Amino acid sequence: MNLYAESSAVLAWLLGEAAAGDVREALGSAERVVASDLTLIESDRVLIRAVVTEQVSQAAAAERRSLLANASARWVLLPLAPEVVDRSRRPFLREPVRTLDAIHLASALLARTGLPEIALLSLDESVRSNGEALGFVILP
Repeated sequence: MNLYAESSAVLAWLLGEAAAGDVREALGSAERVVASDLTLIESDRVLIRAVVTEQVSQAAAAERRSLLANASARWVLLPLAPEVVDRSRRPFLREPVRTLDAIHLASALLARTGLPEIALLSLDESVRSNGEALGFVILP
């Protein structure tokens, strides 16, 4: 199965949250993982904030960045292309949708144009709800 990995799921995996095992399993079993550059940006920003607020040590953050770098080296990364920006600016089926969530949904739709059988890996309820309304299989 191909899958689009949204930030909330990737962060749960990186930070060892409750759903980390399910996310790791989905990422590990996927034939192809697609993510937006936004996923990497958000992940790095969360790790930077965690270090600055002393929730995570520099060493732990570096280890998590390394995990992300190793995993994402095998992913297909989508840039914030004009069609993603355009789609993000229009309404979704289940509004309200936050800006970054709209970018993820638009990126997943773009990914689906090349990979019609792509699932959406997200823990965010708004993304999951809209993804389901858009016809995506939702994981976990």
